[in-house]
Amino acid sequence: MKSTEIKHNVQNLIDNFSKDEFVFDLLIAYGISKTSVTRLKKGDYNLSKVDGEILYKKKIFFKVEATDKLLSSIESITKEERILKQQPRFAILTDNKQIVAKDLKLGKNLDIKLKELPNYHDFFLPLAGSEVYNSGNNNEADRNASYKMASLYDLLIDENPTIYNSKESIHSLNIFLSRLLFCFFAEDTEIFKDESIFTNTLVQHTTQDGLDTNLFLDDLFDRLNTENVEHLPEYLRKFEYVNGGLFGQKINAPLFNFKAEKDIN
Repeated sequence: MKSTEIKHNVQNLIDNFSKDEFVFDLLIAYGISKTSVTRLKKGDYNLSKVDGEILYKKKIFFKVEATDKLLSSIESITKEERILKQQPRFAILTDNKQIVAKDLKLGKNLDIKLKELPNYHDFFLPLAGSEVYNSGNNNEADRNASYKMASLYDLLIDENPTIYNSKESIHSLNIFLSRLLFCFFAEDTEIFKDESIFTNTLVQHTTQDGLDTNLFLDDLFDRLNTENVEHLPEYLRKFEYVNGGLFGQKINAPLFNFKAEKDIN
């Protein structure tokens, strides 16, 4: 399931919010089958014996909690052996206005208003099988980026055979490659402050066939040229504004395929 589909699903469940169905709608939004969710509702898959709790093995722990106990409860819950032995990926608490969650594998926390969840949908992407990818690249930044670009160039030409039909399209390709080179270099030299942020975000928010990679890159490059990011989803807000004009001109990224997608992550 594409990240954009999941965001749409999450927005839909917020727009049609149901206190009783929220956790089940959330699981369905991330691609958990309706059959499994139905069995969870019936209690077949709920491993908690405590009334009001949902404990779904290797998926989630969920509970509605009083507002003043959200933060303290999330910490105590994630230390309970009865919960940890079922290996839930996420612990989630809500008072139906605020949502607090913890990724028990990565140790990351989420504390937002419930209505903001669509902009933070990537936090729960592991539920859909989209795991954070950490590159183990130890090459020097400039050499590493150059190798990637040389290989990628040939793949993009194959996928976009008309790209040399006009001076404008050639110019756009050169701008695109310069922007991509900057992203590789910025990641390897820690200009981007979060480790592997470009690679991780690309992997999580595109499909393996590469068919939506150009759309992701268009959105990312627009963000790098935008100072006011309040309207953007959280995964794009993690990137910082890049001054200097590199991302100023509006162009469309070329089409990618499976090989080209694999080449840049």
